[in-house]
Amino acid sequence: MLRPLAVIFSLISIAPAFSATPLDTSSQLIVSVRDQKLMLLQNGGNAGTYPVSTSMFGLGDAWGRMTTPLGYLAVEKKIGDNVPAGAVFHSRRLTGEILQPNAPGRDPVITRIIWLRGLEAQNAHAFQRCIYIHGTPQEKTIGRPASYGCIRMKSSDITDLYDRLPLGAVVRIIPDRLPKVPKASPLRPSNTFVAESEKLQSQSQIATTSASATLTVEQMRMSGALAAERQKTKLASNKRL
Repeated sequence: MLRPLAVIFSLISIAPAFSATPLDTSSQLIVSVRDQKLMLLQNGGNAGTYPVSTSMFGLGDAWGRMTTPLGYLAVEKKIGDNVPAGAVFHSRRLTGEILQPNAPGRDPVITRIIWLRGLEAQNAHAFQRCIYIHGTPQEKTIGRPASYGCIRMKSSDITDLYDRLPLGAVVRIIPDRLPKVPKASPLRPSNTFVAESEKLQSQSQIATTSASATLTVEQMRMSGALAAERQKTKLASNKRL
């Protein structure tokens, strides 16, 4: 599972010296090279699992090797808002082409680009190497290593993930299988302290409401009359003084 947040934030000092997007731990990704799957974590649980394709050349972060880096990374940039599925990118710019799934003879970056930056020494070159999570027209290869270093997804899956993933989200690429994580519940806050505070506040509100509900109309009327009488007595006493 992911390391404590304090450890993750301490990794920022290892990142390249450019203006990095602040980390956002509300959503996190785990990419399993062995399973060729990606898991989205939200509210402390599994919010979705997608098939992916990592590098056919293996693992690593060396220049010119076209390998997939391991370790902790973060979402530095997102490119492709509202772009149609299958839209082709060249050097992160739209070409105007749109490809259908498994179009013959073509293997460009399509649909969406989620550009990653490394947070550790073992993946420090990821941003400069242009390691993306992106769509591919070669959907028949999804589920086995077939990329040139990036993490490929089906157009429908990358569109869904792109919309759910904030900038700065932490991404962990592991060589092992995905951990077993229960499904995320939208009703379960990720912050236990906040959850307990809301619970106590809710209990207090319920208790107050219940106490008010136990008063009958006659009791409320009597209480109002007594309060009015006390106010009259107070005013009369002030006049005599």
